[in-house]
Amino acid sequence: MDNRAGEMDVFVRVVETGNFSEAARQLNITPSNISKLIGRLEERLGVRLLERSTRRLSLTAEGRRYYERSQGLLAELDDIERDVSRGAAASGGVVRVTSSVGFATVAVEPLLPQFWALYPNIVVDLSLSDEIVDLYLDRTDVAFRIGNLGDSSLTSAKLGTAQRRVVASPAYLREHGGPQNLQDLKNHRCLGFNFRRSKQISAPRTNRRIWDYSPGAILLGNNGESVRRMTVMGMGIAQLGEYHIRDDLRSGALVEILRHEVDGDTEDLHALFMGGERLPHRVRAFLDFMTPRLRAFLDDATQTSR
Repeated sequence: MDNRAGEMDVFVRVVETGNFSEAARQLNITPSNISKLIGRLEERLGVRLLERSTRRLSLTAEGRRYYERSQGLLAELDDIERDVSRGAAASGGVVRVTSSVGFATVAVEPLLPQFWALYPNIVVDLSLSDEIVDLYLDRTDVAFRIGNLGDSSLTSAKLGTAQRRVVASPAYLREHGGPQNLQDLKNHRCLGFNFRRSKQISAPRTNRRIWDYSPGAILLGNNGESVRRMTVMGMGIAQLGEYHIRDDLRSGALVEILRHEVDGDTEDLHALFMGGERLPHRVRAFLDFMTPRLRAFLDDATQTSR
């Protein structure tokens, strides 16, 4: 998807703040993501826009030209959005949304207050399930899907790719020790899932799920949030999407194990919807608001693996 306006916005913010760190703070993304974005922008344009030193950033002649033109275009875009939003805020209706429990809890729900501040008359009918639902039969407008997509006439927008990590609580590891390889799981309790979904494989090289190795599996849940909570409580070992356990890893509530065995096991996340370009305004407003923010959230989640 073409996101040149977003790149311009980041570049202008870097120039106006004078450094990556302050621009990152204002945009709520990481400095490393800003550095990579500027690098990709320069590579695409085939010119250097910024001269970097340990003390400061300075614009090249091409960077000055790009900055000045970007300011004008972004100001015009702001005018367009303000004009459209005046009509959008007055419109209403219901957007029916479905999502997995874990993704909705950590990614979608925290964004809803901001969405309603812009669109107070749009009702979000949010249903949470880790099972695959039929958008046609359930009259769903938007589905946030995890895993491989089957053949479908639905339109999809990729949000990102997340690693799946094997984790346990410090309390569990103190009591039971940590497995050194997948075969060691036969001596441990594993927590898994009972739903059928396209992506449940935990070890790409073996094509098996982690709980297949454990005769002591004590939980097969139908949603990731229940499995996450049981893992934090020290009930066993689980494999979960990195975005779902990002805060637990950072706080130390969960510890990653067996990375060498499962590294490379990923799952894609998409927004699916019907209608293509002929979307109702309420659905288009929801997607336009959510999509870039969820992409930034998932991109930031990958920082836990670095």
